Amino acid sequence: MLELQGIAVSPGVAIGKVLILDREGYRITRSQIDSADRSKETQRLQAAIAEASKRLDQHRQNSTITIGEHVGAIFSAHQQMLLDPSLHNEWFRLIDEHCYSAEFAISSVLTRYAQAFRRIGSAMMRERASDVRDVERTLLEALGGQPTSSTTSNQPSVVLSHDLTPSETANLDRKFVIGFCTEAGGGSSHTAIVARGLELPAVVGVGPFLHRIEKDSWIIVDGFHGRVILQPNTEVLDEFRQRIAARSSNAERLSEIRDLPAETQDGIRVSLLANIEFPNEIEACKQRGAEGVGLYRTEFLYLGSKTEPTEEQQYEAYFRVATEMHGLPVVLRTLDLGADKVAQSIAADPEMNPFLGLRSIRLSLRHPKLFRTQLRAILRAANHGDLRIMFPMITTLHELRTARMLLRQVADDLAEEGAPIPSNVPVGMMVEVPSAVLMLEHFIQEVDFISIGTNDLIQYTLAVDRCNEFVADLYAGHDPAVLKLIKQSVDVANQRGVEVSVCGEMSSTPSYALLLVGMGVRTLSAPPAALPQVKHAVRNVTLEDCQQLASRALEFSTAREVEGFLQSRFAELLPEMVLGV
Repeated sequence: MLELQGIAVSPGVAIGKVLILDREGYRITRSQIDSADRSKETQRLQAAIAEASKRLDQHRQNSTITIGEHVGAIFSAHQQMLLDPSLHNEWFRLIDEHCYSAEFAISSVLTRYAQAFRRIGSAMMRERASDVRDVERTLLEALGGQPTSSTTSNQPSVVLSHDLTPSETANLDRKFVIGFCTEAGGGSSHTAIVARGLELPAVVGVGPFLHRIEKDSWIIVDGFHGRVILQPNTEVLDEFRQRIAARSSNAERLSEIRDLPAETQDGIRVSLLANIEFPNEIEACKQRGAEGVGLYRTEFLYLGSKTEPTEEQQYEAYFRVATEMHGLPVVLRTLDLGADKVAQSIAADPEMNPFLGLRSIRLSLRHPKLFRTQLRAILRAANHGDLRIMFPMITTLHELRTARMLLRQVADDLAEEGAPIPSNVPVGMMVEVPSAVLMLEHFIQEVDFISIGTNDLIQYTLAVDRCNEFVADLYAGHDPAVLKLIKQSVDVANQRGVEVSVCGEMSSTPSYALLLVGMGVRTLSAPPAALPQVKHAVRNVTLEDCQQLASRALEFSTAREVEGFLQSRFAELLPEMVLGV
């Protein structure tokens, strides 16, 4: 038995026989054609482009129907890449000038693009290399010279591969494929988005392991914690099967409390909000009993597009969420991307360290036209629901004040145009860098609410890139330094009477959720699927339980001590949840 650690990208546990995805057919060797056949080879490539475009369009339609618009949009972006005239010119030039085969022309050009993406410092952009490979394979298959990736099985199986492209993931045979695990990949990849849409347990970024796999062996993929267990023994298999059974039983029990409040046994109410990325996730919010949207990520409108989204496109997306939430609060976070991920019209040269560069509110303030367009769309949509605006990665008072000034100017412009907008839209900020915590006494006087983004707060406090496999083990929300920063932020907000929420991954883990409640947090925002578990935990403890948990955790000096204490104390408070966690 061997246990490996990767990145959990889609929750769930899968136990099955291994099924290795065959990739040998995609090794394209250099090949040339007779010069007299260049015209015929060009026509062959043109026909393949047309066929590949049809296939991608079919992927888009099928994914939109079965998973959602956000996954369909991935294949729309692939189709745009495939039909890019600049790519066509490069392929045709290699055929015409070097007599390369269509296959080698395609592979050489797209391999170069994929390698360029991998060299970019941003983890998200490195993962775009998978999209380039996806287009390459679709086109090679359309040429007829390459086999489609085989995942044939007649029993519950876990697909193993060096990497999976979005289309390969979308086309997995759900009758038998119950999960997957890859050596490469990251949490923000399109493959991860497709996996979550399919509700397929998945772990990526495990590192080299395929050489360890024995034919017909068993594997366990834990999509909750990123664990992968090769050739598990009987005891471990039984343990995980019990966990699956417990989760199934818990799901029925948790559905019964959907419409009940998240209230401790001594009457302390905790608001549970949802984190969403796409408008079509609103239905999941309702099904899981969310009391609103605590974090609406607006980046999907910008990713993969060659042009900036128009004001109308943004307005329609925000309007849909505002109206479908029927008056419940919706917190829209303004653009939280780096310059390397938005439209080419403002794209910057790759940065050595994009996490410390031109991103989030810095990018918006550097490009006020882009920012104003988004703010106009938000304010217009706010007339149709309880929308609130949140600025990401605020590090200085100057940034906050400049952002608010631009918001006032946009509101004045809309009023002059006669556009109906609310008179007072709540404005808040993310607290996700140490400087914001240290200066919060000043920030808090100029906002209506704050939201602690623990994911980035952990990264910036501990100087750890959680997507970097070499240091990912240092990424810990239970690190004493992180806990002290969270507690300090909560205390400042509560003393000033300003609403404070936590919207990072810590909010989605029941033990951490209780810890946060004990610190004084009364609003938690998490992915919709996590809300029932958090609600159950809150409803089965007292405020004193939570406060004692927090008080003791804050006394430790190492992350290991905190982790051990949280695990043991949580098992005492809620033993019925431990098996399924």
